[in-house]
Amino acid sequence: MPFLGEKERAYVSKLFESLKEDVEMVVFTQEFECEYCKATRELAEEVASLSPKLRVRVYDFLKDAERAKEMDVDKIPALLIRNPNRAFSLRFFGIPSGYEFVSLIEGLVDASKGETRLSPETKQKVRSYDKDVHIQVFVTPTCPYCPRAVRTAHQMAMENPKIKADMVESVEFPQLANRYEVMAVPKIVVNGRSAFEGALPERQFVQSVFAAAEGAEDAPYS
Repeated sequence: MPFLGEKERAYVSKLFESLKEDVEMVVFTQEFECEYCKATRELAEEVASLSPKLRVRVYDFLKDAERAKEMDVDKIPALLIRNPNRAFSLRFFGIPSGYEFVSLIEGLVDASKGETRLSPETKQKVRSYDKDVHIQVFVTPTCPYCPRAVRTAHQMAMENPKIKADMVESVEFPQLANRYEVMAVPKIVVNGRSAFEGALPERQFVQSVFAAAEGAEDAPYS
C-alpha cells in the first residue's frame, strides 16, 4: 500500500523540481526483513520514484556486513541520504514516518543542492569546530518538535565532515532509549552521553551540542 496520497505525491514532486545533483538513499535491511525494515525500504522506493535525480541502493545488513561497517551502520532499519559529490551522509535509524517524513524530504532537497539553511554565523561556528562529534536525536513519529532538532543536527553534519548526525526512532530501538533514559523527545545524545532535551533554536542547539561534546555538565542556552 502506498505511503503517500495523491496530494502528498503532488506536493513532494513539486518540491523535487528544485533538485540539482543526483542523490541516493542507501537502505540497510535483511533477507527476513525486520518489523520496520520493509516499510523503510518501500518508503524510500516510493519517494525516489518522484524524481529522476533520486535512486535507492539496498544492502543486506548481514550479507553486506563490510559495507555496513564502512558506512558505520550498526542497526537496522537504516536509511542514509548521500550525495556522491559530497562527503556527508544524513542518517536515519528507524522509519522516517509521521512528522519525520519532513526531515527526509527536506534532507533530500538539501543534499541535492549541497547547501544548508543554517545562518551564516552558525555555518562559520560549525565549520570551525575541529573535533569529532556524534549527535543522536531520539524522536517519535508523533512528535511535532522533533524534526527541527533532526534537521539542525543533519545540517551540522553537512557543514562539517567531523560531525555525524543520526535520527533514532525511540520506539524501534527501546534498548537505546532505555540506555540514554529517553523520557521525552527530542532527546539529544552527544558522543554517547545524554546532553539535553527539546528542539532548541538553531544557535542554542549548536552551542549546546558543542558544550556537551566538550564535556560540560550543563550546556549553556544563551
